[in-house]
Amino acid sequence: MDDPYQNNDGYPYQTDYPPQEEDAASDATEGADDDEQMYEGEYQGIPHPDEIKEARRAARLEARKKARMAAQQEEEEENLPEQYESIMEECGHGRFQWMLFVVLGLALMADGVDGFVVGFVLPSAEKDMCISNADKGLLGLLVYVAMMVGALVWGGLCDKMGRRKCLIYVLAIDLVFSFLSCFAQSYGFFLFFRFCSGFGIGGSIPIVYTYFTEFLQMDKRGEHLSWLCMFWMLGGLYASFTAWGIIPHYGWGFAIGSEFQMHSWRLFILVCLFPALAALVGVVFMPESPRFLLENARHDEAWMILRQVHDTNWKAKGEPERVFTVTNIKTPQTQEDEFIEIQSDTGTAFQRWTVRHMTMLQQVMANIMSLSAPELRLQGLFLVIVWFCLAFSYHGLGVWFPDMIKYMQYEEYESKVRVFHRERVERFHFNFSLINQIHREGEYIHDKFANIEIKSVKFEDSLFENCYFEDVKSTNTFFENCTIKNTVFYNTDLWQEKFKDCRMENTTFLHPKKGCHLNFQEENDIVIYLVSFLGSLAVLPGNIISALFMDKIGRIRIIGGSMLASSACTFLLLLSFSQGAVICWQCLFYGASVAAWNGLEVISVELYPSSKRYRTAFGILNGICKFAAIVASFIFAAFIGITKIIPIFLAFSALVCGGFVALKLPETREKILS
Repeated sequence: MDDPYQNNDGYPYQTDYPPQEEDAASDATEGADDDEQMYEGEYQGIPHPDEIKEARRAARLEARKKARMAAQQEEEEENLPEQYESIMEECGHGRFQWMLFVVLGLALMADGVDGFVVGFVLPSAEKDMCISNADKGLLGLLVYVAMMVGALVWGGLCDKMGRRKCLIYVLAIDLVFSFLSCFAQSYGFFLFFRFCSGFGIGGSIPIVYTYFTEFLQMDKRGEHLSWLCMFWMLGGLYASFTAWGIIPHYGWGFAIGSEFQMHSWRLFILVCLFPALAALVGVVFMPESPRFLLENARHDEAWMILRQVHDTNWKAKGEPERVFTVTNIKTPQTQEDEFIEIQSDTGTAFQRWTVRHMTMLQQVMANIMSLSAPELRLQGLFLVIVWFCLAFSYHGLGVWFPDMIKYMQYEEYESKVRVFHRERVERFHFNFSLINQIHREGEYIHDKFANIEIKSVKFEDSLFENCYFEDVKSTNTFFENCTIKNTVFYNTDLWQEKFKDCRMENTTFLHPKKGCHLNFQEENDIVIYLVSFLGSLAVLPGNIISALFMDKIGRIRIIGGSMLASSACTFLLLLSFSQGAVICWQCLFYGASVAAWNGLEVISVELYPSSKRYRTAFGILNGICKFAAIVASFIFAAFIGITKIIPIFLAFSALVCGGFVALKLPETREKILS
């Protein structure tokens, strides 16, 4: 009986018991100990050792899970290009691709039309809306800026919103604001509507090429993307031909009162909407890109579309019994999509909208930043240089050619001017037009000018006394340092701006035609449309050659050879001294350079891997193209009438530089769309 008491008294202090295993303790004792330790730990702020072990164990499990998921996702992303290429080979190339080819071609045609619209309507619009030379330059600048911004924005958004949805938005924006610009009576509204239209259509090229590429097999990409480029040429032909047939017909317009004028140049803008409208209707009936759906883990939707492509092609080929054998496609799941999905169930509608669009913006910016990765940096730099050089020379000469022809026409016109010195005309009725004349120190006494046109006429240091002007239309006509006495101007457009440093004595202006007035015989020379038409038509041979040889000799040789051939055509412009010679070299330049455009657009799609978002890259490159066009327009236009050596030298140098840099790019002819 003494032992238990001794053991009990000595337990805490005197006796060393061997350590017991945790399993040997009774449930009651273990529970009591845990409760006591938990209480003390909570009181002292010290976590229980078991909690620490459990947390570490959970962290290790989570890390292993993430590692397995990352490895699996990487494997799936690596396998997706090969899988997709095999699937597209099984689907074949046939009716579906050709239907999509026509629809997307119309969208590309709409972009080509928009590139010509402003240039064609400007000679009429500047008179109709009293646009000054400074404002006229602002219109061309803002349209290019809008297209540049549109290319950057829509090129990135189509990676997050989808090709089809973005293309619908792009075409709809272009249609709505182009339609509104037809009816804009003030220059401010016209400028705003054309800017918004340019922002929309500026995103069409990156989306169109991306969309079509993802329905093509590797061995079909170069050829069919080159054929697709022909629609841009068709857009130029369509715009030139319709402008030629509509704008000079002033009577085709109508007016509602004195405030609303619908002249023929506005009707031309309306007709130019047809390609965009047809493309929009067609895109509505086209499916989304299955490659985009697979990259965003939308397996079922992608599989249904791929089966639709398969069945459409093989039924058209007379094999309706062929079965789509693809049953499983590995697709990566992105954390970005999961984040948006979680957020969609929380907060108000405005908060959800804000979270979605801010997240989308962050992802687009992340895609842009990813393009500076070391493995893409050098080839991206080369590609930027080639795009800039080609766009700089092409768009710069595109401005220089028509302006140079106009300048030659002006010089020829000026050489035929008739000069009258110290003539005295008294009691004479001028019932015939005065054209391209200079009258110095003349005297006109009791003369009548009625129902005539005065075109490119200047009166200097002359006297008009007791004269009568009635129903006179004037173009580029001025009175400088003249004395005008007892003279009546009735229903004429000779108003204050036409008289410079003149002395008025008892002069009356009745019912003056203030404002700007159209004169289509003066402002719409047929040569403007003819030059644009021939330039667009000259692209056809280059398009055919590039389409036939893109997959045979490769993208790099096409780009380099085309740019060097274009530089030779540019250099020979130094030998052109007539309008015919300029038009001839213009056609040769466009025909030679189009192959470089086709090759550059193909390689821009193929060069960047999907993980680096080649659609975003294409949008950035297209934005750089528009920026180069803006710079070139200012530089080349500044030298018209001064010298042709500098613009030709700049274009020649840019093409040679871009051609040699293009040879440093990697060949993508046999590369799977990764």
